[in-house]
Amino acid sequence: MYTITDYIIPEIVEKSSAMYGKRPALGMIGKEAVRYEELELRTRRVAALLGLLGITKGDRVGLVSESRPEWGISYFGASRSGATIVPLMNDFTPEQMGNILEHSGAKVLLASRKMYQKVAAFVGAMPVIAVDDLSILAGSPALGDLDAATTAWKKVEIAPDDLASIIYTSGTTGKSKGVMLTHRNLVWDAFQTRHVIVVKRTDVWLSILPLAHAYEFTIGFLIPIMQGSSIWYLDKPPVASALLPAIAAVRPTIMLTVPLIIEKVYRGNIRPTLDGMSLYKNPILKPVLERVAGIKLKKTFGGRLRFFGVGGAPLAEDVERFLRAAKFPYAIGYGLTETAPMLSGSPPWQQGFRATGPAMPGVDIRIVNPHPETGEGEIEARGPNVFQGYYKDEVKTREVFTEDGWFKTGDLGFLDDKKRVCIRGRSKTMILGASGENIYPEDIEAIINSSPHVAESLVYGDENGLTALIHLKPEVLEDLEARFKDGVEEAGFAATNAATAAGQAAAKLLELIRKEANLKLAAFSRIGKVERQPEPFEKTPKQSIKRFLYPQKKK
Repeated sequence: MYTITDYIIPEIVEKSSAMYGKRPALGMIGKEAVRYEELELRTRRVAALLGLLGITKGDRVGLVSESRPEWGISYFGASRSGATIVPLMNDFTPEQMGNILEHSGAKVLLASRKMYQKVAAFVGAMPVIAVDDLSILAGSPALGDLDAATTAWKKVEIAPDDLASIIYTSGTTGKSKGVMLTHRNLVWDAFQTRHVIVVKRTDVWLSILPLAHAYEFTIGFLIPIMQGSSIWYLDKPPVASALLPAIAAVRPTIMLTVPLIIEKVYRGNIRPTLDGMSLYKNPILKPVLERVAGIKLKKTFGGRLRFFGVGGAPLAEDVERFLRAAKFPYAIGYGLTETAPMLSGSPPWQQGFRATGPAMPGVDIRIVNPHPETGEGEIEARGPNVFQGYYKDEVKTREVFTEDGWFKTGDLGFLDDKKRVCIRGRSKTMILGASGENIYPEDIEAIINSSPHVAESLVYGDENGLTALIHLKPEVLEDLEARFKDGVEEAGFAATNAATAAGQAAAKLLELIRKEANLKLAAFSRIGKVERQPEPFEKTPKQSIKRFLYPQKKK
């Protein structure tokens, strides 16, 4: 690998293009890969086209597309133009995308043809470029000769502390929170993560998480491009029917996932098989059977896997216990979008149980107000990867930084005797979706609570998806009970039947509330199940719901 000197994103594409030549860089499964030697020209062409559209250093450029080679080419090209890229999650609603484009002040949108159809009504007069072939989809004045512009294009001077990306963690009106990440934040984090992931130019990556997330972008995109590896993408969502053939075709050596993926594999296939074996109950044979299961699991993932990264949320204890017994090459990392994202981690052979690994070199982590017995407290961090702040929101920015410059993660944990970061809970409430999406329950609850029938609600997630607990307004229940009481008494039924009938009507009302809320939510944040909360939620002195009580109570 070459040495990083400038800590700017264009440096990566320029050096890798020159160094790795004819090696495959980015590919869609079933199609020919884009080679490294092609990246310089293709990204320069994107930069030249943006220049013809009037983009200059510091302008914001939106990017929305399925994960594909053209996503990365478009990002690199926009970065080389000096622009600040605003990546959009594909599953945001059109309204959410429009909110983000407006809030960020984007001047041009790079979009796949498929995603353009989704957001078209909300781009206004903004020029739109198809990432598919760099054709103009909408809103552009007459352009000059792109071939001539590409040839004449000159390098834009970019500094490490210039803004590289604004990553929005929510698209809801009034709640948009754009994380400002510099070139140094992202490139430094990618470079330092080499202490966790030993990457070779011969490595083959299978990408299944959204590139619009810092997790997949920094670790699953920048790092392999820096090292000369090849990255392959699926043209379908990573469900089993599409993922298994893709794995067979690529036979990856490295994959990044979120816990839900491996948890579903274990609980859906491995655990039932093991439990069905009488020999599995034998304490002597159990480790042998788990090791055999691990070998089969590795074959399921192509047989060459040597790094299986898990991040974004805690991995279930029973699943991790199996992965350790099976000697599966998993590794757990910890970080946030605000930290570009990695803060701590370790390679598979150093992975501790229920731990994420020590802080990366150059990152400082401290535990604030630790409990005298457990050592648990809020995790704070500082380092070159920590973001600048939230775009156009000085208040929220001040809230997450201490007076001496440490970033307050909002997560709870402690450092073990090997200085490994052990996460024990979240004071923040973000839920990780099945494909790596950030889901903010407060946004969903705000929509639910807008119903005239709802007093308050709480949304939580587990392996089965999102559940909403809803406390209906007392007058709504009183009205239902009164109506059914009158009806059943006239018919000669017992009063208990009236209560039963009222309860059934309340259940139907809750289902209606769920369906109405889902119409306003992105696909990944839709509510799968709704349950009635009979009593008001327990609250803190500040009248905030004690969230930590309810998922555990339900379990």
